[in-house]
Amino acid sequence: MRVLPSAVRSQIGLAYLLARTTDTIADTEIIPVEQRLKALQCLRERILGENRKSLDFGELARQQGLPAERVLLERCEEALTILNSFNEADVARIQEVLNTITSGQELDLRRFAGASATKVVGLQMESELDDYTYRVAGCVGEFWTRMCRAYLFPRAKLDEELLLKNGVRFGKGLQLVNILRDLPRDLRQGRCYLPAEELAKAGLMPSDLLDPKMEPKFRSLYNRYLTLAEEHLTAGWAYTNALPWRCVRVRLACAWPILIGMNTLAKLRTGNVLDPQQRIKVSRPEVKRLILRSVLAYPWPGAWKRLFPSSG
Repeated sequence: MRVLPSAVRSQIGLAYLLARTTDTIADTEIIPVEQRLKALQCLRERILGENRKSLDFGELARQQGLPAERVLLERCEEALTILNSFNEADVARIQEVLNTITSGQELDLRRFAGASATKVVGLQMESELDDYTYRVAGCVGEFWTRMCRAYLFPRAKLDEELLLKNGVRFGKGLQLVNILRDLPRDLRQGRCYLPAEELAKAGLMPSDLLDPKMEPKFRSLYNRYLTLAEEHLTAGWAYTNALPWRCVRVRLACAWPILIGMNTLAKLRTGNVLDPQQRIKVSRPEVKRLILRSVLAYPWPGAWKRLFPSSG
């Protein structure tokens, strides 16, 4: 967020904080599902301006293990006050993206109600996975594009339809990376985001993925989703390079998660991705090197192009 231009930093930053707040509510597993759904609904109504009653998330805040998430819930009303300080167009954009995100979180809570390590619940169809990745991340690409378009390059000659389409794929790709990386952890919470109909074609059920020994049988299907994630991130890279060259901060802010995502996918190509003991992720030093390399490469088109693995 710090690298974003000041013209959009506050709006995007606030949308992020509110999304993190809704995500914290949804993920507080010690609280019953129906109570979390009610809290999400109340916050959504406040964000949309449908209810002006002050929110009290004291009980939810006390259940948080991370101090930052506790503060998010305790200071939610302050965030909502800031939301109302923006102009009408910005408020509408923030409301739209958060309405979509919370709809995905609510769907998730209902879908996996009662799921556990002994009762793994999976998505059924490919369309459900695509819908989920849109609701919780693809819609952010649209929001980001419209906000930056309004303030940073309103008169630039761009293919608006393609930019929005690639922005959506950008978000979906990042979410799919998370799903593929976090598969062992999600399974042990009873959640399988890979569609049962696709697993069945490989002779597998969601619960089979709890066994790391099933990885060789699962690998071909898993690699197909790695490829899908790469294709989405490739669209995200095209999106980044379609933005005006002078928008250095925005282009870097787009490039970093894409490059981290591509490096994560490369790591997921090897090793046992069903083993919960193998936490596959890009290390902090690797991230720092990636950021430094991208900043140094930016003035040189050839070097910049080579940052993206498939660019040659």
